Amino acid sequence: MSTSGPGFAMTDFLASISHTVRPGAQRPLVVHDGELEEIPPGTVPNPTSLRVAGKLPTATFELFRQVIPAGESSDMQRHHHETVHFVLTGRGHSEIEDETVAWTTGSFIYTPPWTWHRHYNDSAEHPVEFLTIENSRLLNLFGVGRRQSAGLASIAEARGDHREDQ
Repeated sequence: MSTSGPGFAMTDFLASISHTVRPGAQRPLVVHDGELEEIPPGTVPNPTSLRVAGKLPTATFELFRQVIPAGESSDMQRHHHETVHFVLTGRGHSEIEDETVAWTTGSFIYTPPWTWHRHYNDSAEHPVEFLTIENSRLLNLFGVGRRQSAGLASIAEARGDHREDQ
């Protein structure tokens, strides 16, 4: 079955989605913290570390454990998918387009699609840890997933650098 392009058929795609999870040795029902797959440093244009629960048999969403070191931030980015960060530990703030929001352990942070955003660790001593949930797999199945990073730029700089993509 083609997931995009000329061979793609919506009826085939919808028929392939099942309410039954078919786990196996490669896609178990349980993945432990020590089994999360680290995204290699330097792959992401910021100092955070990301580990993905990629072996879970999810078809439409992705789960990450993200750590932002003390006093650091994520990169300024935007993407087509929705994201929710659950704050496992720490405190900080996020810039999401023209709004700045504060958060602490136990908070949920929602990032709407295609909005410039950046997350900051406000502690000079302790890392922030997130459980990050995004529906990127679903959009990638349809061939419409897209992500842009402006590095450690401000929102104004990101908008200026990517004006043609607004």
